[in-house]
Amino acid sequence: MSADQATRALYRKLLQAWNDRDAAAMCALLAPNGSMVGFDGSNFSGPDTLLKHLKPILDTLPTPTYVASVREVRELGPDTTMLRAAAGMVPRGKANINPALNALQVMVASRVGDDWRVAHFQTTPAAFYERPEQSDALSLELRAALQAGGLSAIGGV
Repeated sequence: MSADQATRALYRKLLQAWNDRDAAAMCALLAPNGSMVGFDGSNFSGPDTLLKHLKPILDTLPTPTYVASVREVRELGPDTTMLRAAAGMVPRGKANINPALNALQVMVASRVGDDWRVAHFQTTPAAFYERPEQSDALSLELRAALQAGGLSAIGGV
């Protein structure tokens, strides 16, 4: 499997773990010294710290599910890649994204032994202040990704 394919697969697994509300599976994808910055600006380092934060959220809240559109995978070195994506969220029980939850994501992946792990993952709200046309374009992109199969479409982008 190429670095590009491995990075896309890792990203898909990360978002699927969120969608499945499986904090342990999500944290298992993090490198031992990996970090995450959440939608609200929360910052966590290491799988154990992230698990303490995520488990109560995913166990008790009706978290929306992700749909994503990968925009780029770039090799930064022989064992490091960066993925940039747009992500939307579909509230539980709904069929469409909530544009207020649209975000841009960056994931840095690194090879750890024979596996790829998340070295850093960041989600930034796509507010596009005073640029409603960009917000609308992002929502159209994410609705198309949702219609194409959501996370199953990630590998083909």
